[in-house]
Amino acid sequence: MLAYAGLRPGEALALRWGDMRDRTLLVERALSFGVEKDTKTGAHRTVRLLAPLAADLREWRMRSGRPDDRALIFPGHNGKPWSEPAYQAWRSRAFARAVIAAGLEHAARPYDLRHSFASLLLHEGRSVIYVGRQLGHDARLTLGTYGHVIDELEDAPRQDAEAAILAARASSGALMLHTGADAPRAT
Repeated sequence: MLAYAGLRPGEALALRWGDMRDRTLLVERALSFGVEKDTKTGAHRTVRLLAPLAADLREWRMRSGRPDDRALIFPGHNGKPWSEPAYQAWRSRAFARAVIAAGLEHAARPYDLRHSFASLLLHEGRSVIYVGRQLGHDARLTLGTYGHVIDELEDAPRQDAEAAILAARASSGALMLHTGADAPRAT
């Protein structure tokens, strides 16, 4: 969810099944310390739902017993929102193991995965304005944060984001982060 939709962790944890459309995700809230609140910027947005993520989510919904539209996509224990200690425990255990398994040299944070989505969109040739809207910030911040990516991709051939995801999965298998014994796997 973080890498393929560019959501902030709190936004992903606050998503409900009713926020998932055929081709978009509706981002209207975030989770902070176990409490639902507005998004970081206070702005609501729709985010492109890439086909591989949409397929993952449909499979997760089926495996979760087809919860209704009001249910959280990634519930904590007993179907309730994640508490801050639960999130931090997941981050220090499951996410840290995944970072090591992926062979990353630096200590990545879950938040860092949102940069993958921005890079995928830029590799497609999307405008800074489009990428900024998807991430929930303005074009100036997008350009300041991703200017180096834009420079690196200047003469590179464009690559479809969905094709890039499928190719990466085929060559190395999807990196799955398990959030607990009864919790979903997040791509």
